[in-house]
Order: sequence, then C-alpha cells, then structure tokens
Amino acid sequence: MSIYVGNLSYDVTEAHLTSAFADFGAVKRVYLPTDRETGRMRGFGFVEMDTEAEENAAIEALDGAEWMGRDMKVNKAKPRENNNNRSSYGGGGSRGGSRF
Repeated sequence: MSIYVGNLSYDVTEAHLTSAFADFGAVKRVYLPTDRETGRMRGFGFVEMDTEAEENAAIEALDGAEWMGRDMKVNKAKPRENNNNRSSYGGGGSRGGSRF
C-alpha cells in the first residue's frame, strides 16, 4: 500500500515528508514527482511505510492537518489508471464504407 499526500508546499523535500511521517512508524520510501519541463515539485507525493497499521495511523492523524502553511490531503493512494484502452487510430470520422 502507498499513501497519497496532496496540497503540499512546493518547498517540501523528501526529508521533510519522511520526518512528518516518522512519528507514525518506519518510512520505507518517499516519492515527490517533479514537472518534466520546470523540474519543480508538483505539490503532491507518495509515502510508503513498513506496515498497513502505520500507514492507517498516519492517514488518520495527518489528513486535513496544517503543515508548512497548507492543509494536507492524505489518503490511500489509488492505482494508476491504465491508458492503454485508447484506440490506436486517433482522430474521429468515418473510415469509409464497407470494404467487402
């Protein structure tokens, strides 16, 4: 399981987030995505902890808490949606009538 942490200050670092979540257990990993073009933090991140109980305690305590001047949004991360369901043909319009 992973925790989604949103509405973060753009000044947050992995060390800041690790410190905030360490009060609830062992932090295994912190990931802060950055914008490809600017390299700037995107305002959200993900935290993984040792146990689900630790993650649940962190979610309950930190969701809505003010931290670094913002109210954090903390919940269970949802799996990324698969974008492979899109048609490979692109644009709309008709492909012509029956060929048979």
